Amino acid sequence: METNEPALQALIDRVAAARADGEPLCIRGGGSKDFYGEAPRGALLDTRAFRGTPSYEPTELVVTTRCGTPLAELEALLAEHGQRLPFEPPHFGAGATVGGMVGAGLSGPARASAGSVRDHVLGLTLLNGRGELLSFGGTVIKNVAGYDVSRLMVGALGTLGLVLEVSLKVLPMPRATATRRFELDQASALARLAEWGGQPLPVDASAWWDGNLIVRLSGAEAAVKSAAVRLGGEPVADASAAGFWEGLREQRDDYFVRARHAAERDGTLWRLAVPQTAPPLELEGEFLIEWHGGQRWLVTTLPADKVRAAAARAGGHATLLHGKVKAEAGAFTPLAGPLERIHRALKHSFDPDGIFNPGRLYPGF
Repeated sequence: METNEPALQALIDRVAAARADGEPLCIRGGGSKDFYGEAPRGALLDTRAFRGTPSYEPTELVVTTRCGTPLAELEALLAEHGQRLPFEPPHFGAGATVGGMVGAGLSGPARASAGSVRDHVLGLTLLNGRGELLSFGGTVIKNVAGYDVSRLMVGALGTLGLVLEVSLKVLPMPRATATRRFELDQASALARLAEWGGQPLPVDASAWWDGNLIVRLSGAEAAVKSAAVRLGGEPVADASAAGFWEGLREQRDDYFVRARHAAERDGTLWRLAVPQTAPPLELEGEFLIEWHGGQRWLVTTLPADKVRAAAARAGGHATLLHGKVKAEAGAFTPLAGPLERIHRALKHSFDPDGIFNPGRLYPGF
């Protein structure tokens, strides 16, 4: 990476000045994910000027792009070559950037079959809290050097440093897709998804809500057609299906609109990550289930400790996205002692002066 680029040098200088002054910085691109995690704090470090895609090899299925690159711009570039980000990252706004995608680590409906953002990161370049440029991983799929360090940055919400560039594995767009609808209660839907999960079926996304299970088939045309006949159900028109999956990814559908309205009063919106095979959770509220049972959204008025205890009993954890109790309950499940020590050690290693996004993951670091 050329350090004489004005946009890059401006970021380096800003971090150096903040470190010298002991000034905390709030890393932000488009700000579309400010709601996620704890409240942003610190002086703005705007990444949007450092944008562009310096390397893209469609035949190698690898793209290297910069933190300030609009996510829509990257997806449009890939689409020109019949390729995509298979984990379907949500935008949550027109200003979403690649840096925000990596920092939040959020994936869309296909995550259960295609993998997460973290699974597709091959390498990255980081500006740490000492003002040093560090590179991890590589730009080829077989390169495993530094893989774990690269992936640490995914979902860290900028607390470990500023991700300047990231190399991602991309995939071709599917040749065919089809969406089917089934009238099933929650337990029956989970059982059906578990049954299908043990079969060679091209089911790449699923969602259950209010007595309806919606599944998306994706892949070769012959495989999709065969699976549609085998599964049965009611076909959903392509245009309606596309709108449904996009609304689910961007949290614009009725469930999430109602959830946000509830959160403005006395409700909370939770995201519970549990094993796909976990039975229905005995919690009061309204569920929407994705990722073949692995991601369960819940709108409820229950206290945070009860929701988190239920998630833990099921072998998972719960994240609070919206609700007035977020400030006191915390966005993320509190860390156990050993995990907290690891997190603090990582923070000190990459950002010893604590200038990047303080408190964004957990209060105190």
